[in-house]
Amino acid sequence: MSGAGAPTLTTDGTGLTIAIVAGQWHAEISDGLRAGARRALEAAGATVVEYAVPGSFELPVVSKAVLDAGADAVVALGVIIRGGTPHFEYVSAAATDGLTRVALDTGKPVGFGVLTLDDEQQGLDRAGLPGSKEDKGAEAAEAAIAAVHALRAAHRLGV
Repeated sequence: MSGAGAPTLTTDGTGLTIAIVAGQWHAEISDGLRAGARRALEAAGATVVEYAVPGSFELPVVSKAVLDAGADAVVALGVIIRGGTPHFEYVSAAATDGLTRVALDTGKPVGFGVLTLDDEQQGLDRAGLPGSKEDKGAEAAEAAIAAVHALRAAHRLGV
């Protein structure tokens, strides 16, 4: 979800356990993302558990373990900033593809809060910090809760 055109989600996390799995690269940005996700989840009434991983590449495996252990959803947060080598593309693709696979394999939502950026300022603008234009951590958390409810509604219909 990006700024303009973002949906208004009704989120009620009562009775849900939502895990935040967050990379530690680019601490100021990642700390802002985590704080935004935590604020949104707590405001929604969800039980929040947090796990730190070294970077975005490790998000899928830890997210899957947390979902397999019983969490209702995961909010995966990471920061990948483009550099002068193909590393950016490899890590971005691995994190995105891996988290998609985790959601499909577990049948549980993964709120996608991995920022793929051209520069640090783009991350600061999206990290939910004072002066930021957006709060992508909170948006990913709200999306995870909304997806839990959508899946539960689909299951009630026998879908």
